Amino acid sequence: MSNAAVARNDDELEKIRSIASSGNDGPVLMLNLNRYVADAMYPHGELYRSYRRALDAVLPVVGAKIAWQSPAHGQIVGDQPIDEILAVWYPSHQAFLDLPNAPGAENNYRLRAQCVEYAVIHRCDADQLKTMA
Repeated sequence: MSNAAVARNDDELEKIRSIASSGNDGPVLMLNLNRYVADAMYPHGELYRSYRRALDAVLPVVGAKIAWQSPAHGQIVGDQPIDEILAVWYPSHQAFLDLPNAPGAENNYRLRAQCVEYAVIHRCDADQLKTMA
């Protein structure tokens, strides 16, 4: 399966690298908007569940965790149909950059490539979680 709709933004990655090396790095929330392939059978299919198990296993390796998750039931404005929203909290921008090389990441990314048809990840302030609690 092709993952052409999951493209990296090199300019944004450079900003993240700059923050990580600035000496002023801090927590970050990555808001993942995912649409899954039909074979994933989101949310109960084995492919989707395997992907989530792999993600849940690798995130703690870099100190990250899923802050919250929700199925997307529809959209009122715009044209970006998605299946799920995952808010992933990282202790630092560096932790986000470390994820691809963490033990278990290869399996996570392999399953992600099979499962995710389309994804957008927004970098957000992690402090917003405190104000929502």
